[in-house]
Amino acid sequence: MPECASTNTEAQALIVKNSATDGCTVITDKQTAGRGQRGNRWEASPGENLTLSVIWQPTFLAPTDQFQLSQAVALGVLDWAKSLLGPDAGLRLKWPNDIYYGSQKLGGILIENTISGSKIQYSVVGIGINVNQREFGMPTATSLAWLTGRAYPLKTLISRLLESLERRYLMLRAGRVAALRFDYLQALYRYQENHDYEVDGQAVQGQIVGVDETGRLVVEINKELRSFALQEIKYIHK
Repeated sequence: MPECASTNTEAQALIVKNSATDGCTVITDKQTAGRGQRGNRWEASPGENLTLSVIWQPTFLAPTDQFQLSQAVALGVLDWAKSLLGPDAGLRLKWPNDIYYGSQKLGGILIENTISGSKIQYSVVGIGINVNQREFGMPTATSLAWLTGRAYPLKTLISRLLESLERRYLMLRAGRVAALRFDYLQALYRYQENHDYEVDGQAVQGQIVGVDETGRLVVEINKELRSFALQEIKYIHK
């Protein structure tokens, strides 16, 4: 569709109408009210970036295993980005599932799950990736075009991205959870490095040592392991 408020919202509407099939994808050129993690808006210039939502039916997953899906999706996007920029391009996954180049954000993911009983009935996987946009309102954003100096055909990128996502999703469906977790940790931004963070309004130094089963970030601070949910820890960039 040429324009919509949010591809995730459009995807949710398809689910409500019972019009959603497994793997159905909503794509738009212009998103007027895109949503990001923590209630943030996702800013993207019309016609220059990838803004899409994929609907899956991961009924094989329990609600407590939601982060396994998040890992698979993030790795699928990362695999795709590496295929364009190279395996050693410095791409990382910033917890929980942002795509980073160095300390700059290349893309973001917002997954909204519909839970029925003991299963995840539907997952709406919203993905926003900066592709051909060159100017941003924040210095921490970047794009493929900014990094490589070239423009990209969006339609070709979409098909390659969907293939990459499906590969990782099939790994999850096949129960290869340990392999996904290993790959995720190896790609995790700041993993096993000492950095500055803000916790409870205080600046602290810590080392990310992993992610627990529920998706909380595990950080060693003053020789103590602490687990954090979204908005409970803030990355400090110098």
